[in-house]
Amino acid sequence: MHWLTKFLISLILGGNINADSWVKTKLSKDLNTPVMTNDIPAPGKRVRQVAEEYQGTQVYHSLYLPTNWEKGKTYPVLVEYTGNKFPACGSTGEVKGANLGYGLSGGKGFIWVSMPYIQKGKKENAVTWWGDRQATIDYCKYNLPRICDEFGGDRNNLFICGFSRGAIACSYIGLADNEIASFWKGMITHDHFDGQKKWGYPESDRSFALSRLDRLNGRPALVCGNSNDYIKRYPKLGDFTFLPVPVTTIFKIPDGPVIHSHTDLWAHRDSPTRKTARSWLIQQVNSKHE
Repeated sequence: MHWLTKFLISLILGGNINADSWVKTKLSKDLNTPVMTNDIPAPGKRVRQVAEEYQGTQVYHSLYLPTNWEKGKTYPVLVEYTGNKFPACGSTGEVKGANLGYGLSGGKGFIWVSMPYIQKGKKENAVTWWGDRQATIDYCKYNLPRICDEFGGDRNNLFICGFSRGAIACSYIGLADNEIASFWKGMITHDHFDGQKKWGYPESDRSFALSRLDRLNGRPALVCGNSNDYIKRYPKLGDFTFLPVPVTTIFKIPDGPVIHSHTDLWAHRDSPTRKTARSWLIQQVNSKHE
């Protein structure tokens, strides 16, 4: 650090705190996703939960209750699906590796659930692509209402979100049929979108994707990052807001845990982009949609 910068900071701080330490403290204000534990759910904790029909397996979801959570009150819910396992960008593909929902909420005001993809055989979570797609869909259908009933999730304020594979999942899983599609007040995707390209799994073609997106029925979607341009040609499918995410401006990569521009950690650092995303989310929570 330049000596003049140190001197000015020392003046501001009254000479009581080392300037280098102060700068490091300021930089450390980036959010840190809570580590998942096996504890009982409590405010500010992120815990591992196994659904009753999956007892005895390695299938699980994670539940985070906001720091301001109180029993008997209701809270909007962020339901997240993770990206594929992709070590080059730090994505583990695991439920416990999710970050986006925590960055968007800052740990306050929202219940945050990271849902699993169920591997074929229904014994463990899938870290790459969809596993048993129908089992994955059914898991959300059964367990999201249970979570809402037990912990005060507001069924009128459920938002599905995801990064990479999870961005595709917002539609491929979250709009797979009318029942699950009816859950959502809106969606938030980052880096990828259902139908942007054809992948190697069934019904990834754009025609199928557009049929799924028709179930969005005009509801709001915050479309972040890259690999989603085609949807701009179909504005009637949803109330789309497009948000570029300048990851390489927000971070000087590698920067701590951020090792690649394809990342779900962009909302962990204060930026105009994060402010825009959070404002959009709060606006939707407070709005009345038919």
